Amino acid sequence: MPRRNRYLIALLLLILLVTMIGYLQRDDQPAPPTLPAHSYAKALRQAHEGLPGAARVLYQQLQRNDLAPIRRAALYAELPNYPSPQALKLARLDLEHADPLVRQAAIAGIRRLLPAAQRSLVLGPLLDDAEQSVRFAAVDALLGLDPDAIGLYFGPLQAALEQYQQALEEQPDDADAQVHLARLYLHENDYTQAAAALQRALTVAPGNVDALATQVRLLERQGHHDASRQVLAKALLLSPDSAFLQYELGLWLNRHEQREYALLALSRAVELEPDNAEYRTTLAVTLHELEQVDAAQKQLETVLSREPANRRARLLLIQYWKETGQLQNVQVLLAELERQNPDDPVLQQGL
Repeated sequence: MPRRNRYLIALLLLILLVTMIGYLQRDDQPAPPTLPAHSYAKALRQAHEGLPGAARVLYQQLQRNDLAPIRRAALYAELPNYPSPQALKLARLDLEHADPLVRQAAIAGIRRLLPAAQRSLVLGPLLDDAEQSVRFAAVDALLGLDPDAIGLYFGPLQAALEQYQQALEEQPDDADAQVHLARLYLHENDYTQAAAALQRALTVAPGNVDALATQVRLLERQGHHDASRQVLAKALLLSPDSAFLQYELGLWLNRHEQREYALLALSRAVELEPDNAEYRTTLAVTLHELEQVDAAQKQLETVLSREPANRRARLLLIQYWKETGQLQNVQVLLAELERQNPDDPVLQQGL
């Protein structure tokens, strides 16, 4: 055989050997499936509308590694309606995501997935995050917990809180920043600083309803109940068709054990903003407290007809139907919940 042909055969054998070695040494873990682009929008719609299989497709999207951060973060608006060990596991993984936007979204999701007593162990480490916005998101999620619940993270929380307050103090012309600052001071019972922040907010934006609502809470905390009512009365005089202010009036009346009058304000808020599930659910709870159970059930049925994924409304309606012995209706709601999320902790409790 000519020498040239022997060289060619040897070269081909060498290439084949290298190829086989590379194949044998490759990572045995299969690459995560690449889903078509439209599956993201379909999954998000399925979760938002509470369709069967919603939890499964939502979890699938969170397992992807090819989503843009803003798309990944958007999934966390839906995740708290689909709690499970798997949901919590996925959210915890995203606390270490490279993009701060995703870490913030995961914090917000975990805040709603976990009870207060368990929250600090999961979110506490984020108080030392390299990104300021993530540290501040962790502060918001942990504020209001008692010292025992915060545990070892009490010191880091106070340090991050002071940084947060300082950052907001440097934005005196931003009304929303000042309202948030006032709320932070309220958590610490620092009424003087809270009042100063609210004054700055109302100077910049005199009609800012969030500032007015926070001022009402501040006055109440100080024992100035008549003054707090007057703030709401003046605001409503200027904006009688504000659903938000009517809702705040209803909350104020509820806090002051005037539930019959609270019904009027909450009903008006729902009338002005019928698609607001929070307003309608609060109205239902107030009706239930006044032993108007049928009316409360109807309000919650309306919420679920518009937002089948609304887990809070579903659980309240299950509770109210149990109380009135309507177990067939309870079974229907539980069956729908199982189709949405078979791993929901409520399903383990049965009837």
